[in-house]
Amino acid sequence: MSVAFAGNSTPGSSREAGPLRVMVVDDSVVIRGLIARWIGAEHDMEVAASLRTGLEAVNQIERINPDVAVLDIEMPELDGISALPRLLAKKRDLVIIMASTLTRRNAEISFKALSLGAADYIPKPESTREASAADIFHHDLIQKIRHLGARLRRKPAVASPPLAPASPASAARGPAVARPAAPAPAGHAPSSALSTRPFSTQAPKVLLIGSSTGGPQALMALVTELGPVIDRFPVLITQHMPPTFTTILAEHLARTSRKPAAEAVDGEPVKPGRIYLAPGGKHMRVVRSGADVAIALDDGPAVNFCKPAVDPLFTSAIDIWHGAILSVILTGMGSDGMRGGKDIVAAGGSVIAQDEATSVVWGMPGAAANAGICAAILPLNQIGARVNRLFAGDRS
Repeated sequence: MSVAFAGNSTPGSSREAGPLRVMVVDDSVVIRGLIARWIGAEHDMEVAASLRTGLEAVNQIERINPDVAVLDIEMPELDGISALPRLLAKKRDLVIIMASTLTRRNAEISFKALSLGAADYIPKPESTREASAADIFHHDLIQKIRHLGARLRRKPAVASPPLAPASPASAARGPAVARPAAPAPAGHAPSSALSTRPFSTQAPKVLLIGSSTGGPQALMALVTELGPVIDRFPVLITQHMPPTFTTILAEHLARTSRKPAAEAVDGEPVKPGRIYLAPGGKHMRVVRSGADVAIALDDGPAVNFCKPAVDPLFTSAIDIWHGAILSVILTGMGSDGMRGGKDIVAAGGSVIAQDEATSVVWGMPGAAANAGICAAILPLNQIGARVNRLFAGDRS
């Protein structure tokens, strides 16, 4: 049994001051050692335990009492997806980040994990010997631990239910979102205190959506309400996700919305009635192709540490639709979408941001809200109705 403990803790202490306590659960000694070194180098987190199997994690969770668990999917004795509900049953407010290699099976399992209560997922590189892949994994993992752990400490000590993928039946009752309001992060004003600007006087001709951490659940809830818009206008989405994961997300969006949804293909025309999703590992832009509008994918460098990134989509759309753009920025870390949103507003378009209380991480929408570019800052379950009204001619 590979168990390493750091410090002592008692149940219920996860919100006390001090470093975030992280439990690393992975059957690879190399990955465990790598993650432990990265965490140990950060001033605001520490390795609470390093474990080889999900069964060890379940048996030791109450003694370790971590704030965050990085949980591998494929392990002996008890795999990650089986350990997940048992861990949450013993510690309801545990932040669980699923880690997996980039396979279709693992992508499907990661989506299932989100519906079971995992906070997020992270793809592990096929080989940590490739410097660029290891650097991205390092950066993304530390940021996810920090931001998701910080949100845990801001919340009241009441567990919130997971964001389950919406279905047509559940859509009638509204998106499955029940997250308590939380104080604003440092540098952010509360949503209610932020100023907004008027919506554009131009009728929108396209809907652009950007999202990251928490985005898959938010997107699946939102698209159930956008049928009238999707039927008449193109909808383009950039979700921060790796290859394979975006393939699965597109399939989920198609089933949930009951509308055509797929990863965008380079050169394909942009038409009403379809949802275009930026494929993992490629930036998605729109360009003129004769009298038509077409998708343009590129393999350029990451933007805002992301690929695909939201800003390239937002800024490229201005050359096509000018001010007739409605953009929505959903939950996510960082500030991607804010600069592109500024450009859209300067061109005469509008931006809606998801509010903090319903965001898993209020980074991207918070950056847009604090920049003063938003016409509305709304809970997730109000965004769809507002979007429908705007495309139907309501300018308020």
